[in-house]
Amino acid sequence: MPKRKNIADGVENIIISLYAKGMSVSDIEQQVRDIYDFDISTSAISRITERVTQDAILWQNRPLESVYCVVWMDGIVFKVRENSRVIDKTLYIAIGLRTDGKKEVLGIWLGKNESASFWMSVLTDLKARGVQDILITATDNLKGFTEAICNVFPESTKQICIVHQIRNACRFVVWKDRKAFTADMKDIYTAPNRQAALAALEQLEIKWGHKYGYAIKSWRSNWEELTAFLDFPMEIRKIIYTTNIIENLNGKIRKYTKNKLSFPTDEAVMKSVFLAVLEATKKWTMPIRDWGMILNQFLIMFENRLKL
Repeated sequence: MPKRKNIADGVENIIISLYAKGMSVSDIEQQVRDIYDFDISTSAISRITERVTQDAILWQNRPLESVYCVVWMDGIVFKVRENSRVIDKTLYIAIGLRTDGKKEVLGIWLGKNESASFWMSVLTDLKARGVQDILITATDNLKGFTEAICNVFPESTKQICIVHQIRNACRFVVWKDRKAFTADMKDIYTAPNRQAALAALEQLEIKWGHKYGYAIKSWRSNWEELTAFLDFPMEIRKIIYTTNIIENLNGKIRKYTKNKLSFPTDEAVMKSVFLAVLEATKKWTMPIRDWGMILNQFLIMFENRLKL
């Protein structure tokens, strides 16, 4: 330590950083004692981490950009104590791709379960915070999600995650046929255009329809939203046909919160995930790869809606 400096000067930042990485209050107390030979009570640690709550509220209600090129949305389930019971609650996350090519977590919202009605409230919140237009949304195939987006951002192109669809279709296929069925499905989402994709779907139905009709139906039921990415150049297709970007973030959030088997309150979930998001997105400082080319493609395809 520099002369005339007290270790307590930086202990709050250390505590918050350790808490963000998933350590419990008692573990932090032990860590600070072992490494810094500095005693601090668990109640004092709790008070320090509680100050994060106000930061989380300000962050959650901050103004947003007026236009986002892409917004990915997904949910992650946590166990939370409520009325002496531990129940599952879904934390909703939205990531936006700004016009400068950088990703930004737009917000986190906690609900009892993943539903289209709750997503409607999420989209409404985004609009209230300044979002006027979303060029493309990338989501899972939750029933009613497309309608919710249409009601709030009617001009958005809606893309349902292909990876979610593959998993969904495979639910109807017995294990011994899954490898062959999945290989045949690949002809659909690797097709050069919608016409070729439809031809591949028809071939899939000819081969497998008699055996796995519901798997085929799952494609046809959401065909427009599943193949929306085929209307775009290859560079844009790569970033919108799945929700991998947000699932990667979910994985990091899980990593930072894995030590907490359940949370005592909704506020504890929000606080922990907020800190995990800050940690996980520290390296989001550069535009996505080939952004100059992708931006030009967006400007051409959305010339009436995208102004720089």
